[in-house]
Order: sequence, then structure tokens, then C-alpha cells
Amino acid sequence: MAELLGIPAPVLFGQLLLGLINGAFYAILSLGLAVIFGLLNIINFTHGAQYMMGAFTAWMLLNHLGLGYWWALLLAPLLVGFTGILIERLLLKRLAGLDHLYGLLLTFGLALVIQGLFRNEFGSTGLPYAIPPELRGGQNLGFMFLPNYRAWVVGVSLAVCLATWLVIEKTRLGSYLRAATENPTLVQAMGIDVPRMVTLTYGFGVALAAFAGVLAAPIYQVSPLMGADLIIVVFAVVVIGGMGSILGSIVTGFGLGVIEGLTKVFWPEASSTVIFVIMAIVLLLRPAGLFGRSG
Repeated sequence: MAELLGIPAPVLFGQLLLGLINGAFYAILSLGLAVIFGLLNIINFTHGAQYMMGAFTAWMLLNHLGLGYWWALLLAPLLVGFTGILIERLLLKRLAGLDHLYGLLLTFGLALVIQGLFRNEFGSTGLPYAIPPELRGGQNLGFMFLPNYRAWVVGVSLAVCLATWLVIEKTRLGSYLRAATENPTLVQAMGIDVPRMVTLTYGFGVALAAFAGVLAAPIYQVSPLMGADLIIVVFAVVVIGGMGSILGSIVTGFGLGVIEGLTKVFWPEASSTVIFVIMAIVLLLRPAGLFGRSG
């Protein structure tokens, strides 16, 4: 197929792999945004900074405590998620019931503060983070070479996304979370601590961003600016999938990553804008997004 299009197969499949990797990060980050917005009605612009904090936490655990990648996958989401809990308790809680714009402005300001603090401390030059020994090397598939770590990122991202969707959509806990957004008074009357549920949900969304940051650290250099540009694309993914739609974020994230990868093969000049063009078309035809609910 690739040869019929005049494109060498390794080039085509290599770009598809890069698209899947980008899509994995789009999916897991937009999933965190969708969880926070869909269940808490908070537009969390700090998400990119929290993704960056996850990568830096992994780097600091390795360089200051000697704790490697596998420890970072466990500890970084917990540590960064705890900072998210503090943000919700101390700041976002005070904006409950107000227009979304206030939460957006607050989280945007927090993102700039966090990014500035890390830039002052570490500079803007990227810091290397090595691939764990267990995931080095790759597999020769004949038509392309598949790096083990890239395959791991795609696989674990898909697993985390699907597990999160199952918990929110198919379990009693998920039904309580969804009910708390519609009628918190009724849920509170059932003996459920709604404020604590809201806080933990926000912390979980932040932990997803940090988890993505740890996954990204061996692929991209750890930098204070690594989340700044990515978060704009991720917001576009969330809008296309439907604000607050868990399934929409997962499907759209991976799908747009693949489309972006193919665009780099057939029309490289458009690869940086194709997602935003798709967003404009979707908003014109379906303002609620592909998986969003109108009204």
C-alpha cells in the first residue's frame, strides 16, 4: 500500500508510530481534562504544567533519591496529584458555583506561576531522562523497527484510558461521581461526602497528567516548557471529542495523533495545523463535539 502511494513502507509506518505515540499523550492528557471538566465543571488550564511537574518529579526522584523509572510511575502521580488536591481545597473550592471563566483564569495564572518557578530553577534547556533498561532496544517487524519503549507507552496509555473509562462509566463509584455533578444535595443526603469526592476527583485528573509526564520523560527532554504548547493541542482534542466526554477524549486523542502522523507524510506543511482545522470543522457541524451531548 505504501509503495503504491510512492512512500517507502518504513517511512509511512514510522510516522504512524509517531502519530500513535503523540495520540497516546493526547488521549491520556485530554482524559484528565475531561474527568475534571465532566465531573467538576472546572476548565483546568494548569494541566500542561502538571504534566511537566510529573516529568520533573521523575527526574528529581532519579537524580536526588536514586529512585528509577518504575518508582517514578508510582510516586510522581501521587505527589503531583496531592498538589492538585491542595489547589482544589485552597483555591478552586472558593470558585464553586461561579462562571467557568473564573476557574479558567485562576488555573491559567497558576500554570504561568508554576512554569516560571521551574524555569527559574532549572532553566529552559531540556534535561535528559534515560529509558529504563528493561524497555531498551526494539523489535524488527520486517516492514519497520519498533522501539520497545514506544510500544510500552502506547500500550500502557491505552490500558489506563480504558480502565478509567470503565471505572467512571460502569461502576457504582462512577455513578456516584456523575450523580454528584447533577444533584450534589441528593448524593450528600445518601451519606456520601461530596466535597471530598470532588477533591479526590480533581487530584485523580491531575495524577493522570503527571503519569503522562513520567511516560514522556524518556522520549522528550524534561523541560519547563514541555507542557506549554502541548496543552493547546490537548484542549483542541477535548473540544473535538466533546467537553467532558471520557470516551470522546480517548478515541479522539488516538485518532488525531494518527491523522497528524499521516499528515506529516503526505502534507508536512499542514501537520502543525491539521488538528485545529478539524476542530473548526467539527464545531461548525457539531458544536457539542463528536461524542458530546447537545443541550
